[in-house]
Amino acid sequence: MQNSRGRRRAAGPAAEPRTPAVFATERPRDAQREARKQRSPFRQVTDFASASGVGQKAGVALAATGLLLTVTVPATSPVMATGDQRATAGALSSAAQPEVSAEAAAKIDFSRTSVSTKGDPDGKLKQLLTAQSAGKITRAASVGSLGLPLAIAIKSSPFGYRVSPITGGAGEFHRGQDFAAECGTQVFAAASGTVTFVGWHAFGGGNRVVIDHGNGLETTYNHLSSSSVQVGQKVNRGDVVALSGTTGASTGCHLHFEVMVNGEVVDPTGWL
Repeated sequence: MQNSRGRRRAAGPAAEPRTPAVFATERPRDAQREARKQRSPFRQVTDFASASGVGQKAGVALAATGLLLTVTVPATSPVMATGDQRATAGALSSAAQPEVSAEAAAKIDFSRTSVSTKGDPDGKLKQLLTAQSAGKITRAASVGSLGLPLAIAIKSSPFGYRVSPITGGAGEFHRGQDFAAECGTQVFAAASGTVTFVGWHAFGGGNRVVIDHGNGLETTYNHLSSSSVQVGQKVNRGDVVALSGTTGASTGCHLHFEVMVNGEVVDPTGWL
């Protein structure tokens, strides 16, 4: 039925209005949304380029538009290991590893002379002495070719002219390099060679050991309390040849170390 205004009259009772759905929780938000809002447009573009693997193209495009002067963006996407590589890595990690054990009272020595590698330190010296006489080797080439004669080498009196510690007179020529060391400290061979002298040095060296390294190069060890080598013995770099002392013309326990080239002393620091 229609009334005078043309509206249809309801034939039945009116339907109840629908109740809007009520959401108990807030809509989840992106945790990184606020951080992205704070980033500049340039930072957002470079982050996207880095993540998508198109960093090189993005850098060129930014440079072309004048937005960028210098940019460093990864040019490749992350490298993923293949199935074979993952299997190999898993096998290595699961393999049984050897156990290394030591007694509680064991002494672990990491001194310089106890360490050896495939890179033989005598190799450089052998090459130098094979190529030419020791007298023609330059200081730049010889530095580092000899090892230190003590585990802890503290320099005291250098090579050259000095005031004599015994007489107090000036102008004494010191023929080697002195190293401070308590009496009884181990003295090591500076390089491999052959022992040519063991005994008393009549000109102030006291107990003395001389090692010939070949081709005109020798080293001497002086003021020793005792020696552990004999003439003709072959020694290697780092072998204990004696113990430091204060014999001969000495005012206290130390090691007087000399380097001789063709019979003449030279500054040991040019070889150590």
